[in-house]
Amino acid sequence: MTNYHNPVLLNDCIEGLNINPDGIYVDVTFGGGGHSREILKHLQKGRLIAFDQDEDAVRNSINDPRFTLVQQNFRYIKNFLRLHKGIPVDGILADLGVSSHQFDVPDRGFSTRFEANLDMRMDAKSDQTAADILNTYPERELAAMFRDYGEIENAGKLAWTVIGGRNEKAVRTVTEFRELV
Repeated sequence: MTNYHNPVLLNDCIEGLNINPDGIYVDVTFGGGGHSREILKHLQKGRLIAFDQDEDAVRNSINDPRFTLVQQNFRYIKNFLRLHKGIPVDGILADLGVSSHQFDVPDRGFSTRFEANLDMRMDAKSDQTAADILNTYPERELAAMFRDYGEIENAGKLAWTVIGGRNEKAVRTVTEFRELV
């Protein structure tokens, strides 16, 4: 998949890893594979184990005997590294956040630029969408989520607005959410 995502600070990340050509490395957010491909360029007998739960990212897998893609959330890193004989590791890369690909594909529901269902799931197989959360979480939990994860200064007011709006009509799309707030 071309133009999936251009890694930011690619050279700085590779330099920071100080790659041992025979080492074991982990990319916990494979995505478009940009970081992983660069790590592989520096490996000889070494190995790279990458994680990603997003089906779009899995389509970018690399056909290389030194590479293993684990189709799971990296919260299970310890178990999967044991399974793939990847302990101890020489370095771990985590490019956390949402990729440009996820913002650019309207159906993912991550961007306010497009009309789409309010989805925002990193793993499309998981049950709970952003719309489900907006329509079911209590005000206090919404406020904490907006404050802690969205860094929204007026998180309490936003949560109060969402609660009031969803009492009138469930929020299901990006446009409905945008109009509500």
